[in-house]
Amino acid sequence: MVFFQMVLLMGYGYSDWVVRRLDQRKQAILHTVLVLISLAWLPILAGDQWKPDPDTEPSVRILLLLLATVGLPYFLLSTTGPLVQAWVAKTHPQIKVYRLFALSNLASLLSLLCYPPFIEPHVNLKTQAMAWSGLYCLFALMVIVSVWRTLRAQNSSALDHSLASVTAQTQAPKRGLVVLWYLLATLGSVLLLSFTNHMTQNIASVPFLWIVPLVIYLATFILVFDVGGSRAQSGWYSRKWFMPLLMALLLLTANGMVEGYASTMNIYFALPLFCVLLFVACMFCHGELAAMRPEPQYLTQFYLALSVGGAIGGLLVGVLAPLVFDSFAEMPLALMACTLLATYLWWQSPPPNWSKGWTQSITAATISMSALTGWYLWDYSMPSENTIVSKRDFYGTLSVTQTGPLEDKKTLRHLYHGTISHGWQYTDTQLRTKPISYFGPEAGISKVLDFYAQQRPSIDVGILGLGIGVLVAYGRENDNYRIYELVPSVLEIAKKYFWYLTDSKANLSLTLGDGRLSLEREPSQQFDMLSIDAFSSDSIPMHLMTVEALQVYQKQIKPEGAIVYNVTNRLINLAPMVQLLAQQEGMTAILISDTTARGDYYKTDFVIVTRNQKLIQDLRLASATPIVPIPGLKVWTDNHNNLFDVLR
Repeated sequence: MVFFQMVLLMGYGYSDWVVRRLDQRKQAILHTVLVLISLAWLPILAGDQWKPDPDTEPSVRILLLLLATVGLPYFLLSTTGPLVQAWVAKTHPQIKVYRLFALSNLASLLSLLCYPPFIEPHVNLKTQAMAWSGLYCLFALMVIVSVWRTLRAQNSSALDHSLASVTAQTQAPKRGLVVLWYLLATLGSVLLLSFTNHMTQNIASVPFLWIVPLVIYLATFILVFDVGGSRAQSGWYSRKWFMPLLMALLLLTANGMVEGYASTMNIYFALPLFCVLLFVACMFCHGELAAMRPEPQYLTQFYLALSVGGAIGGLLVGVLAPLVFDSFAEMPLALMACTLLATYLWWQSPPPNWSKGWTQSITAATISMSALTGWYLWDYSMPSENTIVSKRDFYGTLSVTQTGPLEDKKTLRHLYHGTISHGWQYTDTQLRTKPISYFGPEAGISKVLDFYAQQRPSIDVGILGLGIGVLVAYGRENDNYRIYELVPSVLEIAKKYFWYLTDSKANLSLTLGDGRLSLEREPSQQFDMLSIDAFSSDSIPMHLMTVEALQVYQKQIKPEGAIVYNVTNRLINLAPMVQLLAQQEGMTAILISDTTARGDYYKTDFVIVTRNQKLIQDLRLASATPIVPIPGLKVWTDNHNNLFDVLR
């Protein structure tokens, strides 16, 4: 997100500079040259050299990858909106060019909604890249034709006279107005990103839920810039309706989060409420922007302010907030800023029938309400009393909670990533070594470990996804457990706040970084069992679930070894896909479901993939559940995979 916002900013900055500093002929020459150069970036396919090192922080490599594959093409795509509108304003002064901005956002919205269900399931990544590259060539041709036609049309003396008369009647935007552009655009971006974080990690981990806030954000741009006809200066936005509604929803939400009816315990009410609040807040930000838009002569300056605000918002939420906050505290701050800005605008331009005293009273009341609700929301975003530690990084928010006093035998410690539990452990010294949560004795992975433990005096085990390290509790002296963990904070928390790693009898080795990339670069470890446990309710690392990934895993296990996938998930049915992967490689897949959640243990589903006939026929796996295939499901590869296929 940060990359695309920053490149969008550069594109809008370029557009503003070109329109304000160059005549039409120089614009045409410069833009044509850049468009032709951008064709050298095609096709937009990334080579293997862009794979990050497994033990390095991935953000820099991701930014470089995006820059090398889509940098200049996306830069030029981002210039299209403001440049085309500026050119249309010159050649057709009578057209309401800002409606083109609404049309552009409508196209983005339709693309967003169509890609996951209609394109991704049916077109592999290489074909998508080639098709995109072909369409970009068509785009390049259309842009070049447009800029030169604009030059030819502008050479008309009649058009020059019309343009001169329009230019003479317009004034440059004042500094105070420009500052409001930046503030409103920044606030809208912060609201989008902070609500997305809160909804997907603090309320519900649901696949594709992140699309909903983005749809709302784009829809508000469409509604407020759909100007013309009987609609007002800001389209479907009306200050007299949306400002009071914003205040009322903020109060309702703050009260609901404190009282519990708008929290994670009631997602069927909380999710719609936050969606409505985001819609109203973005309607305010974008509606006020639409009302403040300048004459077309200055539209590139206006769009530059929008892109600067979007980039600032992305940096605040994506870069600064994780460094400053241990929770998603930027959301209450953004909502409080939203209400204060709304109060200021209403105070500056009150309804015509309001007296000065009434305006001052309403202003004071809304400021007080903003402060009160902001405090409630801030307090809610802070860690609860039973939270020992909360950490936030590139991958999200981690928190460790404790259910009671340390010395109480029934006290448990839990690790959460957002709302998803990654395991729990007793604090009592006599119970700390007991493997619980997802790894009880009836879990499929526990049965596989027991099988190999009875075969030989020492075994070698690989683990992709540490959690809190429960699985190493099964380790015996002389057993070797090699753990691969992507998130540095998870490893730090497992060592500092839990005891499985420190109390394990096995020999432990820890590797930080992407598990698959690490395994690709390592010589064969000859594991007896390799555990693949890096999935959560809404986040499936697809590169761990492909044929190519399984081929990597096979090289790391002994010929009679096993690969065990933890496919426990309420929302995604991964077992049929694992079975297809196994069949593709001539292996057998067995599903072991422990459906009796009781006491210390959680309901689990593990799929064992192996060629070991002795393991397949072992009595421990007699409780295997048949894997029900999904009709039409195609095996996933690095070139083609789609989460929609396996949604429950």
